Amino acid sequence: MDLFMMNCELLATCSALGYLEGDTYHKEPDCLESVKDLIRYLRHEDETRDVRQQLGAAQILQSDLLPILTQHSQDKPLFDAVIRLMVNLTQPALLCFGSVPKEPSFRHHFLQVLAYLQAYKEAFASEKAFGVLSETLYELLQLGWEERQEEDNLLIERILLLVRNILHVPANLDQEKRIDDDASVHDQLLWVIHLSGLDDLLLFLASSSAEQQWSLHVLEIISLMFRDQNPEQLAGVGQGRIAQERSTDVAELEVLRQREMAERKTRALQRGNRHSRFGGSYVVQGLKSIGERDLIFHKGLHNLRNYSSDLGKQPRRVPKRRQAAQELSIQRRSALNVRLFLRDFCSEFLENCYNRLMGLVKDNLLHEKAQQHDETYYMWALAFFMAFNRAASFRPGLVSETLSVRTFHFIEQNLTNYYEMMLTDRKEAVSWARRMHLALKAYQELLATVNEMDMSPDEAVRESGRIIKNNIFYVMEYRELFLALFRKFDERFQPRSFLRDLVETTHLFLKMLERFCRSRGNLMVQNKRKKRKKKKKALEQPVAAGNTPYSPGELEAVWPSLAEQLQCCVQDPGLTLDSMVPFDAASEVPVEEQQAEAVVRIQDCLLAGQAPQALTLLRSAREVWPEGDVFGSRDISPVEEIQLLKQILHAPLPQEQGTEERGAEEEDEEEDEEEELQVVQVSEKEFNFLDYLKRFASSAVIRAYVLLLRSYQQNSAHTNHCVVKMLHRLAHDLKMEALLFQLSLFCLFNRLLSDSAAGAYKELVTFAKYILGKFFSLAAVNQKAFVELLFWKNTSVVREMTEGYGSVDGGSYSRKPPMWSPEEEAQLQELYLAHKDVEGQDVVDTILAHLNTVPRTRRQVIHHLVRLGLADSVKDFQRKGTQIVLWTEDQELELQRLFEEFQDSDDVLGHIMKNITAKRSRARIVDKLLALGLVAERRELYKKRRKKLASSSLPNEEESLKDICQEGLEEEENLSEEENEEDEEKEEGSEAEQAPQGSSVLSTEKLGQCLHQEGFSAQLLWLQNCLIRAAGDREEDGCSQAIPLVPLTEENEEVMESKQFQQLLHKLGVRPPASEQETFWRIPAKLSPIQLRRLAASLRQPEEEEELQPGPDPKGSGEPGTEEEHQKEHRAQALMALSLARKKKAGLVSPEEEGGKEQLKVAPRKRQLLDSDEEQEEDEGRNKAPDLGAPGTQKKKRFQIEDEDEND
Repeated sequence: MDLFMMNCELLATCSALGYLEGDTYHKEPDCLESVKDLIRYLRHEDETRDVRQQLGAAQILQSDLLPILTQHSQDKPLFDAVIRLMVNLTQPALLCFGSVPKEPSFRHHFLQVLAYLQAYKEAFASEKAFGVLSETLYELLQLGWEERQEEDNLLIERILLLVRNILHVPANLDQEKRIDDDASVHDQLLWVIHLSGLDDLLLFLASSSAEQQWSLHVLEIISLMFRDQNPEQLAGVGQGRIAQERSTDVAELEVLRQREMAERKTRALQRGNRHSRFGGSYVVQGLKSIGERDLIFHKGLHNLRNYSSDLGKQPRRVPKRRQAAQELSIQRRSALNVRLFLRDFCSEFLENCYNRLMGLVKDNLLHEKAQQHDETYYMWALAFFMAFNRAASFRPGLVSETLSVRTFHFIEQNLTNYYEMMLTDRKEAVSWARRMHLALKAYQELLATVNEMDMSPDEAVRESGRIIKNNIFYVMEYRELFLALFRKFDERFQPRSFLRDLVETTHLFLKMLERFCRSRGNLMVQNKRKKRKKKKKALEQPVAAGNTPYSPGELEAVWPSLAEQLQCCVQDPGLTLDSMVPFDAASEVPVEEQQAEAVVRIQDCLLAGQAPQALTLLRSAREVWPEGDVFGSRDISPVEEIQLLKQILHAPLPQEQGTEERGAEEEDEEEDEEEELQVVQVSEKEFNFLDYLKRFASSAVIRAYVLLLRSYQQNSAHTNHCVVKMLHRLAHDLKMEALLFQLSLFCLFNRLLSDSAAGAYKELVTFAKYILGKFFSLAAVNQKAFVELLFWKNTSVVREMTEGYGSVDGGSYSRKPPMWSPEEEAQLQELYLAHKDVEGQDVVDTILAHLNTVPRTRRQVIHHLVRLGLADSVKDFQRKGTQIVLWTEDQELELQRLFEEFQDSDDVLGHIMKNITAKRSRARIVDKLLALGLVAERRELYKKRRKKLASSSLPNEEESLKDICQEGLEEEENLSEEENEEDEEKEEGSEAEQAPQGSSVLSTEKLGQCLHQEGFSAQLLWLQNCLIRAAGDREEDGCSQAIPLVPLTEENEEVMESKQFQQLLHKLGVRPPASEQETFWRIPAKLSPIQLRRLAASLRQPEEEEELQPGPDPKGSGEPGTEEEHQKEHRAQALMALSLARKKKAGLVSPEEEGGKEQLKVAPRKRQLLDSDEEQEEDEGRNKAPDLGAPGTQKKKRFQIEDEDEND
C-alpha cells in the first residue's frame, strides 16, 4: 500500500509525531496527542484492518516509534503511550483476524499484515530498543510492592506483551533463506535479548516469589525463544561430538555414497554403443497399448525398465479437503553463539526456576486463572526442559515438580480431551490436532524420563521410577490411550510428525511394559467395564396393574345409566369443547400419535361414570384429528355418537396409568438412565502382555504403520526400527504374518529391495524377506492368498487363511450362521420327534450327536427348533441340575427297599444316596419318599444325633436347649441343601459366598475371644465399627468399592502387625495389600452390607453379650430362683426364635408373629445360629433398645410353639 493511498486524517496524525534528522529524532509538541489518536484509530478499524495496513506501509514503527522509544524514554507519559501503540501494532495476525481467512480477499489482507509484522521483527533486532526495555523493566522491578503503583504494573505487563508479540512473529523462510549455523532474524533477536540483559530479568521473574503474577507471561516468552530449537542437540553444544552423533552422520554419509554409486552404475549401463539418433523402435510383446496391438517403445532398451503407463499423464489432483496436513514446526540449528547462550539459559532455568514456575502455572491452570489453551505452553515447557535435562546430565531433582503420577494424569486428560474435540469440532480439527501433538510430546518425554530413571545408579531414583511405572501400568486409561490414537488417526488433520511421535511413544511404552512384566512375574492391573442394564419391555396388558378387569356382563349393566346421561348431554346446547384438551402438549410423543391415548381416556371417563366428560373429550378429539373419522365424521348424528361411545366402552384397550404413577415412573427411569451411565464396574485382573499386544492387531493400526514406513528414506534410523519392531511383534510373537499380506505393503517392500541404498536398511530388508517368504509358503497351500492381498484383514480372516476357510466357529467369529437346507431340516425334525420323549437324556445333545450336517452349536439347533414350531420357547431346552427326572417302577422298588433297610440308621438319606443305582439329587429322593408315603415329613430324614451325657456343669434344661438348637441347625442345613440342589444353576454363586461365611463366623469367634483375652478389646471394637460403617456407606451409595482400614492410633497400628490379628482379618475376608502401591488392608468390594453386619456381629465381645442378655434383678441376686428364671427366659426366647425360623423357612409366618418377634432378645451368638438370614437383618436393626416380655408370657409362647410342632 502506497503513501498516497493513506487516509488524510491518518497521514496528518503521523506527520504530527516528529521527524528524524540524521540519528536524532525531533518530536513535535503534539506528539503525545498524536500517539493517542493513532491508538484511537486502531480501536475503530474495520474488518480488513485498514489502519494497521496503512501504518505498516508508512513504516511508522521503524521511522517514528522506535526512535521515540530509544531517545525520549525519560518522557514517561509519551513512553507509556508509545508502548501501548507498539503492543497494538505488533499484535499477532491470528488475533486480528480470529483465524486464517479462507476468502481470497481477506486472506490477502491477512498475508499483508503478516508481512508488516515480519518487518517489525527485523526492526526490533537492535540493541538500543531492547536496552531501553530492559532498563525500564529493571527499574520497575526494583520498586517494592508498597512503592509500585497500578500504572507500573500495567507498564510491566505491556513490556512483556511487546516482547511476546515480537517473538511470536513467524519467520519468512522464502525471504530469509538461511541455512543451519547461520543467524536468522529470530537468532538476531535472541542475541539482542541476551546483550540487553532481558534474559536475566526473565529468570528473576520466574524465580521470585514476589512476582508470581507474571508466571504465564514468562513461560510464554520462554517457549517462543526456544521455538525452533532441539533440546537434545542444544544440550550437547560445546561438549564435542558424542559417539552416537558421529555414528549417525557416518550412516547418513554411507547411504548417500551407496546411492551415488548406484546412480553412476546405472548411467554407465544406459550408454549405448550406437548414437542416440539411431536408437530405433521396439515392439514390447505381451504389453498392450491403447488398442489391441502390442506396445511400441520408441526409446532405447536401457530405458525400458523405467517405463510406466502413467508417463506423460497429468497427475491426479487431490481435493483440498483430502490433502495431508502440512508440517508447521521446523527445527533448525542456530548460530553457535546463540546456541551457547540458550544452553546456559536452560541450565540456569532448570536449577533455579523450573520446579517453582511449573508449580505456579499448574496451579493457575487447575484453578482456571489462565486464559483458554494456556496449558499448551505448560506441556511444551514440560517436554522441552525434561528432554534437555535427560540429555545434559539427568538430575531428576531438577524436574521433580512434573515427575509424578499427577502429571501423567493431567497430560492424559488433556490428550483425551483434544482427541474428542478433534472428532467433534471438525472446523477446528487442525488446531485440536496440534494441541494433541503437544500433549503427546509431553507424554512421550514423561515416559522417556521414567525409563531413564531405571538406569540411574541411585537406588532411590530407581525405586521412584518403579513406583511410577507400577501406577501407570495399573490404570487402564494409560494402556488404552495409544490404541484410541491409532484407530482415529487422520492424516488430513494430523501431520506425519504426529504419527512419528505416536509410533515412537508406543514403542517406548511397550518396551517398558514388557520389561516390567518380566521383572514382576505377574502384574495385576485395573479393568473397567461399563455396566448397562437391559430395560425390561413392559408387556401391554388389557388392564393396568392394580385395576380389576370388567367382564362383558358388568359393562352391559353399566351402559343403561351411561346411555341416559349421554341422551341428556347430547340435547344440551351448553356443552362446550373448551373444558377438555384431548392431547398432552408437554408430552414427548407428537400430537399426531396421541390418538390411542385419547381413546383410552374416553374409556376411562365412561368407566368412571363421567358421561359428559367422555362426550366432550370425544368431540374435542374429533376437532383435533378429523382425518380418518376415527372419532366420527363431522356430520355424525347423536345416535351414532352414542353408539360410538358404546363401542369404545366395550373395546379391550390398555388402561392408562395415572399421571402421578406416570410421573413417578418417568422420574425413576431418568434416574435409572443416569445411574446406568455412571455405573462402571472396576475390577482387577492378571495382566497378559500378549493379550494386550493382540489389541494392536487391527487394520487401522497396521495402516498407520505402513503409512509411516512409506517415507523410510526420510525417517531416522530409530523411527524405522520402531516401525519394524511393532510389525515384527505382530507377525512373529502373535503368529499373525498373514496380517501383513497386503498389496500396498508388498509394493513398498519391492521399492525397498530395489533401492540402490538398501544396504543401509538391513533391518527393513530382513523383515521384508521374512514376510515375503511366509507369504509364498502360504500361497503354495492356499491359492486364494493372492486375492487376499487386495484387502486389509482382521484376526478372524487371518485365522481362516492359515487354518482353512470355514474353520472359524460360526457362533463366535462369523456374523451369520450357516443356512439350513431342506434335508437338514427334515433330519432335525425326525431326530427331535424320535428322541423328545426318551427318559434320562437331553434331546438337544442327542440331536447334535446324530446330526450328519455342517457342525452346529447347541444354540443354533434350539433356535431352529423354535423357528420350525417344534418347540414353544428356548426355555424348554434349559439344562436342569439333574438329567434323570422320571422314576421307573424298578427304581421306585429299589428306593423302597433301601428305605426299609436304613430307616433305623442315624443318616437314612445319606445311606440311600450312597447305595441307590440311579444317582439322583437329595431333593429328588426326598420328594419321591414323600410321594410314596414312606415318610410323613422331611424332618424324619434328617441326621439323628446321639445324645451325650450331661456334664455336671450343665443342667438338664440347658442340655435340652442345646439339643433343640442343634436340631434346628441340622434342620436348616438339610433344608438349605435340598433347596440348593433343586436349583443348582441359580444358587451356585450364592452357595460359594455363603459356604465360607458360616465357617468364618465360627472361627472368628475363637480368634476374637483369644484377642480379647490378650487385651485387644479396643482394637476389636475399632474393627467392628469399621465394618458397620462400611455396610452403611454401601447401602447409602448403592455401589461398593474396596475400603482401606486406616489405623489412626499407635495401638491400632501395632495390632495390624500382629499375626493373630492378621489371621482374624483373613478369616473375615479382608484383603491384604496387593502390591507396593497399597499400604493398608482393604475391605473387598464383593462383601455386601448384610455380610459385613454378620461379620461385625461375630466380633461382639462377651461383655456385650452379657449386656444384651436379661440380667438378674439386683435386689434378688442372692436368691436361688433367679438363675432358674433367667435360664427359663433364655430357653423360651431361643424356642421362639427357632419356631419363627422354621415357619419363615416354610413361608407360614403371620404378620402378628413377625411383630411379636421384635420382643425377643437372645444372645447374638445363639440368634445367629437360630434365625434365618432375613430375620438376622431385621433383628440387627431392632435390637438396639429391645423390650423384654414377662417370663410368664415367654413360657406361654413356648408351650404354644410346642403344641404347634406336635400338630405338624
